Amino acid sequence: MIDTSALQGKTAAYFTLGCKLNFSETSTFGRLLQQMGVRTATRGEQADICLINTCTVTEVASRKCRQAIHRLVRQHPGAFIVVTGCYAQMEAPAVSCIEGVDLVLGSNEKDRLVSFLVDGFLRRDMATKVIRTEKTKDITTFAPSCSRGNRTRFFLKVQDGCDYFCTYCTIPFARGFSRNPSIASLVEQAKEAVAEGGKEIVLTGVNIGDFGKTTGERFIDLVKALDEVEGIQRYRISSLEPDLLTDELIAWCANESRAFMPHFHIPLQSGSDEVLKLMHRHYNSQLFADKILRIKELMPDAFIGVDVMVGCRGETPECFEQTYALLDRLPVTQLHVFPYSERPGTAALKIPYVVSEAEKKLRSKRLLDLSEEKTAAFYAAHIGQEAEVLFEKATRGRAMHGFTRNYIRVELSPQDARPELDNQLVQVRLGDFNHDHTALKVEILNQK
Repeated sequence: MIDTSALQGKTAAYFTLGCKLNFSETSTFGRLLQQMGVRTATRGEQADICLINTCTVTEVASRKCRQAIHRLVRQHPGAFIVVTGCYAQMEAPAVSCIEGVDLVLGSNEKDRLVSFLVDGFLRRDMATKVIRTEKTKDITTFAPSCSRGNRTRFFLKVQDGCDYFCTYCTIPFARGFSRNPSIASLVEQAKEAVAEGGKEIVLTGVNIGDFGKTTGERFIDLVKALDEVEGIQRYRISSLEPDLLTDELIAWCANESRAFMPHFHIPLQSGSDEVLKLMHRHYNSQLFADKILRIKELMPDAFIGVDVMVGCRGETPECFEQTYALLDRLPVTQLHVFPYSERPGTAALKIPYVVSEAEKKLRSKRLLDLSEEKTAAFYAAHIGQEAEVLFEKATRGRAMHGFTRNYIRVELSPQDARPELDNQLVQVRLGDFNHDHTALKVEILNQK
């Protein structure tokens, strides 16, 4: 039993960079500390503890991590500074050298955050920095996480790590090999979310379609078990590799699922088979196209988001045009465009063809323009229809937002917004675009 008396009455500030998984983990850290008597610092209040959960997926992300650490050290003088996450795992010595940092925790140590924090507080007078990280092969722990923080939706971590080792990516080195908890434990976490008032859960992880490596179970069996949890009315799958998105799962979501939404996020990275081979991806462009068309055949109104990387090594102009042409002709809804970033230690550095930064920006712009066209067309096709929306809490003086089952973002004007609509499923009629074309305005028909 850990004596947490040293933490009682303390205040904490949190800062997260990166993916939904990181945000979910930070929220879980916050809840754990709250249970130990630590209060979240209010805006402008100096905290006793600062926790920064980091990302290192690109060099830009790493730079933002360093900036965030320096900023929190300045804003909270004398605070106990904890840095964890992927950047902490990959660059622990460099992070520990930043003035003000007290504790660096890698991927294997997250689930022991409280014990390390208590120990660190007791040793503060020794002015000793503590680094706790393991080599990639020794990262074996799984830190459970199902939390919503200040959001309406819960984020349930179902898997961690990755075995794919794509040539451009450092994530397997930062988070270790693929691992997961049991289906039974995840079902229990979903039930706890229900008890806390949760109605929607997003399944998160690094490569969630790879679920089962640890327990011998299957991802399809996980979603079927979660679908039976009474009280959760919506599930979303954060991201599924094309080669792991089975026809069985697509058909089940379309025809049998009670609560899994017609909403998919599928990373493509490149529409060029030549580039996909250089990346060591596990599929080709035809397989990706087949999955998109299969989803749309069974769920015509499904929202499909796609990750695309531009300007990676080996992406000649011809290769980029193949990517653009593929995405132009496929019925995808939205593109998440990422300019390629050189990462030390990755196999991609051995590929000779290099794309200039200027060319990366041009290619990114073309794909972002294409994305706007496709999203606008998808939204426009639903204007005038009735839809079910789960509303989210509005910031003071701003419009209230929510999402339909197929992830169309809607806006309710401030004069129509009411606090009691937060986390409620409401039937609406979809109207025209809002002023900045980021959502559809709605008229409330009835409330469930």
